[in-house]
Amino acid sequence: MTFTDFNKFKIIKDSLPTGVNLLAVSKGHHHESIRKLSGFGQLDFGESRLQEAIPKKIDLNDLNQLRWHFVGTLQKNKVRGVIKEFDFIHSVDSLPLLERISRISQEEQKIPNIFLQVKFKEDTNKGGFLKQDLLKSWTKITSLKSINLIGLMAIPPITLNSCQRKDLFCECRNFANYLGLKDCSMGMSNDWQEAIQAGATWIRLGSLLFGKRQT
Repeated sequence: MTFTDFNKFKIIKDSLPTGVNLLAVSKGHHHESIRKLSGFGQLDFGESRLQEAIPKKIDLNDLNQLRWHFVGTLQKNKVRGVIKEFDFIHSVDSLPLLERISRISQEEQKIPNIFLQVKFKEDTNKGGFLKQDLLKSWTKITSLKSINLIGLMAIPPITLNSCQRKDLFCECRNFANYLGLKDCSMGMSNDWQEAIQAGATWIRLGSLLFGKRQT
């Protein structure tokens, strides 16, 4: 990360309204970029692959104040590892996956913070609960143990324009409010401002902070 990028980080960080958190998505970037950004006060970092995150965490084990967020598609055979290594999971997209997380969390004596990924528009490239399915399963979901259900996560289809993305973010915020959930993880480098206007509490910025991915 260049000095200019750090200036950009400070400008973005200082512009965030109260209650909006910045998640620096560090997937594909060297651990030294994380170390440098942490020196400017950034504590929350997002990774999407367990095998990439573990070596970074080892290299940064002296920075025990960092909070790690899993933002990628979570495969069932990776659940235990993700529960061990991450504080937040942003991409829980089905009831069977959530039930598996609950069971393994009990075994590991961990309580991860969970966002449920919801699909508000048809998108063959993205997973997620449909609203009606989430509502049908809500009683079962809220009865699960060893998880801290904190919010919803949404990713708009890439075909949407700015106004359509903002409408989708507003729908996510309203649905989270209806379910009694405080947080909405939504908005990335190309649409974070629309997400904030719609009520995001977490924005996920990668390329805007770190530049083009190294891997």
